[in-house]
Amino acid sequence: MKSDRLLSELMLLQGHGRLSTREIAERLEISTRTAHRDMEALSAARVPLVAYRGAQGGWELEKSWRTQVPGLDDAELRGLLMAQPSALGSGKLAAAAQRAFEKLMASLPAPARSQAESIRARLHFDPAGWRMDSEDLSMLPIVQEALAQDRKLDIAYTRADGESSRRTVDPFGIVCKRASWYLVARTAKGMRTFRISRIGSAVVLALKFERPARFNLAAHWKRATADLAESRERFEATLALSQSAATTLRRWCVISEVERHAQRRRLPEGWLVYAVQFEHRKQAKFIALGLSGEAILLAPDWLRDEVAQGIAQAAKLCQEIA
Repeated sequence: MKSDRLLSELMLLQGHGRLSTREIAERLEISTRTAHRDMEALSAARVPLVAYRGAQGGWELEKSWRTQVPGLDDAELRGLLMAQPSALGSGKLAAAAQRAFEKLMASLPAPARSQAESIRARLHFDPAGWRMDSEDLSMLPIVQEALAQDRKLDIAYTRADGESSRRTVDPFGIVCKRASWYLVARTAKGMRTFRISRIGSAVVLALKFERPARFNLAAHWKRATADLAESRERFEATLALSQSAATTLRRWCVISEVERHAQRRRLPEGWLVYAVQFEHRKQAKFIALGLSGEAILLAPDWLRDEVAQGIAQAAKLCQEIA
């Protein structure tokens, strides 16, 4: 809307001082002609704008015209800046948060604003993971709409194992964990957590639901994540690893050196024996196969046999297609 754009332009001028028409247009992703018309509209509305001509020209608010907010102490200012919009990950969501952030920063007194700019220049959030996997948050606005109105939500959901289903849920809240977003909702089988990037489609229903008055989203999430951690299958295996393999494996699993082991003297130079904690058996097999050549699975025997069979099958397939 034009009114929102005019307010954004006003906050930009208040926060950054003199800006050219081109700079305003680039920041708001509009044409220079539209930016110029907006400046004329603000002037017509008796906003005290000063126009400067020439290479260093632009638009600037009169120095005395400024909206003040209660002062922030150093701790409050640092806390505010730690919540940078780029941490949200989603492009559209981060852009909307950035506009709101600019409005808030623009209303700070000059000394606080100068200190804030200095802190921001030394702080950067990169929400993307190293694997360059991005969250699909196209359903997030629909989920937010249902949350705001306490309305039931019909979703098509695909679990991590690939199983898809359609269900109707009562949305209680949204949780952002690092760059991943989750919907906490009540279902016919109790409270469940849904990763928003796995919601294929969502429809806000006309039916409303009653949200429990004492429901605390943060407390529920803390309990749910603790229960998940306890319920995960833990599996320990013994592996002989090269130094590079041990370094790699430490990024994924908890490993501890086994100082006394019968096979230790027979290992290549630099290799050591470790007890490795895996989340489940499939992970142990996958990693042991992936580290083939730099890892020897010593125990348990049945898993060692499965890994050996996997290597033999892979070698056979390679020979068949060669």
